[in-house]
Amino acid sequence: MSTPATPVTIIGAGLGGLTLARVLHVHGIPVTVYEAEPSPDARSQGGMLDIHDYNGQLALQAAGLMDEFRAIILEGRQAMRVLDRDGTVLFDKADDGTGGRPEVQRGDLRRILLDSLPDGTVRWGHKVIGTRTLGEGRHEVTFADGGTVVTSLLVGADGAWSRVRPLLSTAVPQYTGTSCVDTYLFDADTRHPAVAKAVGGGSLIVTTSGREIFAHREKGDTLHAYVGLSEPQDWFAAIDFTDAAAATARIAAEFDGWAPELTALITDSDTAPVLRPLYTLPDEHRWDRVPGVTLVGDAAHLAAPNGEGANLAMLDGAELGKALAAYPDDIEAALTEYEQAMFSRSAEVAAFEGVEFHRIDSDGNTAHGLIKMTGEKGR
Repeated sequence: MSTPATPVTIIGAGLGGLTLARVLHVHGIPVTVYEAEPSPDARSQGGMLDIHDYNGQLALQAAGLMDEFRAIILEGRQAMRVLDRDGTVLFDKADDGTGGRPEVQRGDLRRILLDSLPDGTVRWGHKVIGTRTLGEGRHEVTFADGGTVVTSLLVGADGAWSRVRPLLSTAVPQYTGTSCVDTYLFDADTRHPAVAKAVGGGSLIVTTSGREIFAHREKGDTLHAYVGLSEPQDWFAAIDFTDAAAATARIAAEFDGWAPELTALITDSDTAPVLRPLYTLPDEHRWDRVPGVTLVGDAAHLAAPNGEGANLAMLDGAELGKALAAYPDDIEAALTEYEQAMFSRSAEVAAFEGVEFHRIDSDGNTAHGLIKMTGEKGR
């Protein structure tokens, strides 16, 4: 069964797709978002995000949502600590309220975007299984339930494994050589006081060549840790993550000799460890203009976690929305302007990604190297 299309069809109700939908709505442009998940609360929406004043906040301004954004900021979370593996504090920066990267929960940010859209804008439970070009800038999207939609402007905001990207590019995500294991400690100040003290009021970073731990203090006295290991995927495949105790012990063994208040972020987790392999698209990924279709966010420029992904996705959405509003009778002019600027933005971030610190397996990936880079970058 074919569904009548709005002028703009977005695949994916993540931050990039929803920001685009909101900016289009602000400009009076009809839009429909199709999302595979069955509901807004179908799964956890991830952890903390620092929303930067030079990209993510600009997107929220374009969306007219700065007041709502300020209401979900978690005060004090811009504090950052860098520790050595023995627990020695090497760098400790308090959140004095002047930083330009306030922290929010991803789920809260997604909620204010969803709440800003008219009912029915997002069609839940629509998993895309295929897309094809019909010609003259029109494309057909096929869903898992057999339904289809034909649209004159298709936007892939559907992340790393985008079903829209093949219309534009043959690029596929490649494993970065690193995976993260997610853990959580709840009621940390009372149940895990030594760990809570080590993490401090914001974020904690402990990094060595091939091994690192990042932790955030989320709301509700929760500590969320990302345990990074530089190993091939076969190494992780040999670990049975369905056996939480065994998987936890195997990951913790890789941090033997680290301070107990740091390894407790692994061993004392209140949740089973969750494996997250990290993938990336080629640096400076781009494509030739194809009428009636484009990409935003990870679908366009997937990179290893660097603090910019969500911010860039939102800015992509906002800039595309503004371009479409500026060229109401010329979709191709809007897409050309958007893509040229987006390619440039993502290339700049890819160049920054090339610095030694962001290669976990490099000899330069140390706490002292991080502190040096942080000072030089002013970040």
